[in-house]
Amino acid sequence: MLALDDIRHEFPILDRTIDGRQLIYLDSAATSQTPRCVVDAITYMYFRHKANVHRGVHTISQEATDRMENARERVRQWLNAESSDEIVFTRGTTEGINLVASSMGDTLYNGDEIILTVMEHHSNIVPWQLLQRHKRLRLRVVPIDEHGALNLQAYEDMFTEATRFVALTHVSNVLGTVNPVKEMIAIAHRHGVPVLIDGAQAAPHMAIDVRDLDCDFYTLSSHKMYGPAGVGVLYGKRRWLEKMPPYQGGGEMIGNVTWERTTFAELPFKFEAGTPDFVGIAAFGAALDFIDRVGLERIAAHEHELLTAATQGLMEIDGMRIFGTTPDKGAVISFLVGDASSYDVGLLLDKLGVAVRTGHHCAQPLMQHLGVTGTVRASFAVYNTLDEVNAFVAAVKRVTSILLR
Repeated sequence: MLALDDIRHEFPILDRTIDGRQLIYLDSAATSQTPRCVVDAITYMYFRHKANVHRGVHTISQEATDRMENARERVRQWLNAESSDEIVFTRGTTEGINLVASSMGDTLYNGDEIILTVMEHHSNIVPWQLLQRHKRLRLRVVPIDEHGALNLQAYEDMFTEATRFVALTHVSNVLGTVNPVKEMIAIAHRHGVPVLIDGAQAAPHMAIDVRDLDCDFYTLSSHKMYGPAGVGVLYGKRRWLEKMPPYQGGGEMIGNVTWERTTFAELPFKFEAGTPDFVGIAAFGAALDFIDRVGLERIAAHEHELLTAATQGLMEIDGMRIFGTTPDKGAVISFLVGDASSYDVGLLLDKLGVAVRTGHHCAQPLMQHLGVTGTVRASFAVYNTLDEVNAFVAAVKRVTSILLR
């Protein structure tokens, strides 16, 4: 098991300086940094096993195929899916949601309703709105309370004869709210409605068991889980994936093609048109191995300690507003201080070596609900330290004293 004190050595980028100051990277909710073992896995694939997968009889092609399919099985274990056929590789969470919206869209009709929540990322809003260009669908939005918790009674009351689908985030990328998705899935299933869970912000921080949740679809991104960019996963229950038409056409996803008709490959290849990022997929398996060596429970406990310290420190600053105050929230903290612009705060923090995210965080409807145009967001990962948190709080105090004087 990898000791927490040794973890930073796995991330060479953390040795960088910004304007002469040691980098403090607090933007892991946008993308996490990548450990040496994952970069090594990428290099190894390019130097030893680069050949197109599933299509060659030669040795290198077979080796590349084995490594990609081993990663698929690794993901199946990680999610506790019933079969590796239920694991579809995508370019990320966004493509996974678009795939479901596009393919499930064939089953929707004018007047059908889809339930979302006010805290959704644009990736779980826009694909459903795109469907509205072709069909008169109604999007219904679950509200939140002053702490950022969903109103479960309002959610349950939204189900009608017209409800056909639910799509919701597991953990808010702005508020850090951990939604009671298992309970929400059970409510939807009592009405015969399938559920997609956006797990982009949950998968890096907690164990995910899709069979225990009983979700119909679950999406996640490698680049938020210490893995390479451009790789994602869509889990789907077999019964849904078998019914859904392909998302894209081309090589790899076909059974047979003639000028008259095309038949499609078996799961999961029906949804994996073209040459996949087999190098990144293999390296994602190495990222999951890294997380296992550290331990998800240890990661979660460490991040909670950082979040608690940061929250306590920031609350000592006059005029501080923190958005999202539910108990046991995820490892993000979004805030504003007085009338200081989030952009100005972020820009000045960067000059002090602190990397945070500013703006609407691809959640503009939530910002409108909160009555702001954007926030400053600090997000934590296993490689962050309490010393960095203290330096971050001191930097926020310094910046806001300049902006608000």
